[in-house]
Amino acid sequence: MSQQAGDTDIEQTAEETMAASAINDSQPFIEQRADPWITQGEDGRYYFIATVPDYDQLEIRASDTLAGLKDAEPKVIWEKKETGPMGHHIWAPELHWVDGAWRIYFAAGEAENIWNIRMYALSNPSANPLEGEWTENGRVLSDMDDFSLDATTFEHRGKRYYIWAQRLPREHHNTGLVMSEMASATELTGPEIILTEPTLDWEIQGHYVNEGAAVIKHGGRIFITYSASATDHNYAVGLLWADEDADLMDPASWNKSQEPVFASNPDVSRFGPGHNSFTKTADGQDVLVYHARTYKEIEGNPLDNPDRHTFLHPFTWTEDGFPDFGKPGE
Repeated sequence: MSQQAGDTDIEQTAEETMAASAINDSQPFIEQRADPWITQGEDGRYYFIATVPDYDQLEIRASDTLAGLKDAEPKVIWEKKETGPMGHHIWAPELHWVDGAWRIYFAAGEAENIWNIRMYALSNPSANPLEGEWTENGRVLSDMDDFSLDATTFEHRGKRYYIWAQRLPREHHNTGLVMSEMASATELTGPEIILTEPTLDWEIQGHYVNEGAAVIKHGGRIFITYSASATDHNYAVGLLWADEDADLMDPASWNKSQEPVFASNPDVSRFGPGHNSFTKTADGQDVLVYHARTYKEIEGNPLDNPDRHTFLHPFTWTEDGFPDFGKPGE
C-alpha cells in the first residue's frame, strides 16, 4: 500500500470517528420523517427508510457512514396505487435483507377505504436496494383479518419471527403486539401469540395502543421496544424481554417493563419519542433511532401534522445487561 493510500485510509477513519462521536439527538437528524428505520447491508453501507408526510410513497437513502444519511439524496422506489389496496396511508416501512433479497415490510390502506389498513411486502434481489427492480409481494396474511401495521422481523437460532401491531377483539384496544414464526419472507406459520396489550396507564393515554416493535439482542436476552398511547406528546417507548434460551413462542417467556423506558422530555423540547429502530456507529456505539416533535401543542389531528422528525440517540447498557436509554435530547 502506498503512503498516499495509507494517509487516505487514516483520514477516512478519523472522519468516521469524528462523525460517530458527533451523533446525538440535540437536533433533528432528518426532518419530517416518522417511524425511522436504519439498517446496514453486508457491504457496511447504511440505509434509511421512513414514513413520509404525505403517506404516499416509499423512499430509500444510502450512505457509507451513519452521519452521511442526513444529507443523502432520497430515491423514491415505489408509489401508492390510485385505486384499491395499497392506495392510501403508506406507513412505517422497514428494510430487511431476508432469504437473498431486500424486503420492505409496510402498512397501507385502500384508496376507497383508507382505514382498511393491512400489512404488505416488496422484494428486490439487488445487492443495492436503490438499484434493481422492486416486486410487489402482496399482503402478509395473518389469522386476524383486521387493522394491522408496523411489522418487523428478526432471526434467532435458525428461526425467523414476525411481530406486528394488531387490532384485537377488545372493547377499548386499538392495537396490541402479535408474533408468529415465518415459513418464508412473506408467509407466517402460526400460531400467533399476543406479546403485549395496552393495559398500563402510560399505554392508554389518548388511545389504547401498543405498536412499532423493534428487536435488539444483548447479554443473553432478546429485547423488544415498542411504542404506546396516542401519537402526540403522550407517545412513549416500552420494553419487553426474554431469555435467549427461552421458548419465544410461549407468551410466559416474555417480561414487560411497568414504566416507559423513553418518554417526552420537556426540558429540551422533545415530545412523543417513539417508533424506534436500532443501529450502530462505525465504532460500535449502539444508537436508538426514533421520531419525536420539538413542540408539545399540535393543531388538529396529530396524524395530519408532518413535524415528527428522526433523531439519533446513543445509549449504553446497565451492569445487569439492560438498555439504558436515558432521556431524549440528553
